[in-house]
Amino acid sequence: MTATAGLGTVTGAGSVEPPRPVRRGRRSGRRWRWAVLAVLGLYFVVPIAASVWFTVRDRGRGGVTARYYTGIPGAEGFASAITRSVLLAVLTVLIALLLMLPTIVLVDLRLPRLRTTVELLTLLPLVLPPIALVVGVRSVLSWAPDYFYGTPLADAMFALQKPSLPWILVLVYVVLALPFVYRALDAGVRGADLRTLTEAARNLGASWPRVLATVVLPVLRTSVLNAAFLTFALVMGEYTIAVILGFVTFPTWIVQTSGSQPQLSVSVSVLSLAITWGLLLLISALDRRRGGKDTA
Repeated sequence: MTATAGLGTVTGAGSVEPPRPVRRGRRSGRRWRWAVLAVLGLYFVVPIAASVWFTVRDRGRGGVTARYYTGIPGAEGFASAITRSVLLAVLTVLIALLLMLPTIVLVDLRLPRLRTTVELLTLLPLVLPPIALVVGVRSVLSWAPDYFYGTPLADAMFALQKPSLPWILVLVYVVLALPFVYRALDAGVRGADLRTLTEAARNLGASWPRVLATVVLPVLRTSVLNAAFLTFALVMGEYTIAVILGFVTFPTWIVQTSGSQPQLSVSVSVLSLAITWGLLLLISALDRRRGGKDTA
């Protein structure tokens, strides 16, 4: 039975569409994709598996042990180092968001001509090497006892370098996090119609702080979470600046411990990697949940 082409039917016994031939190029392309994914998977999985085996293997008695994981909370210096790094990360996230979120909203709504300028300024930390940045910061801090001793400026510089909470690290980390925070927030702003939402809220009598808290933040929730996650991961893994300035943070503690207790340091690294992946999966789950609600 043959049907006309204008009706969009096909030719075949019982009007059944004949099977379409599969091109060899597509099959070979799929095979290459699977091969590349397998190689990348081995590239990431094998080192992690080797690290886990190194931490659970009991060299003295043989077999498997978990004492290097259960002994992490009681390790010398671990509690203070992890607490200090988490506090630094939280402060860095808050300051970076408070600095960049109003700036991006203002540029998008009122000053679109400055978008390129702001983007270039936030990209400068990627151009300037961190080692050069920390050397400059250390040189400036050395001016306090040499040139400003006994003045309020010197007292402020000394206060920034307290070992319990080194605010100088927070300020440097905010600068390093600017490119990631800007990119994450800018992607969310470009995908949302903030102008219409903010104008509606302003017409209803809402102030700008209330607009940011009740309109902008819910719309950019996923972007804010991404920016916070990237900043948190940056601070928790930063080593160079902290060690040059002489502060003990979580990464520097891991390196110090690796000399005397290598299995303990590797176990802490594996655990921190698992926590980081867990946070990333949590953000992805929240993003999917929000997308499902929006679709509904």
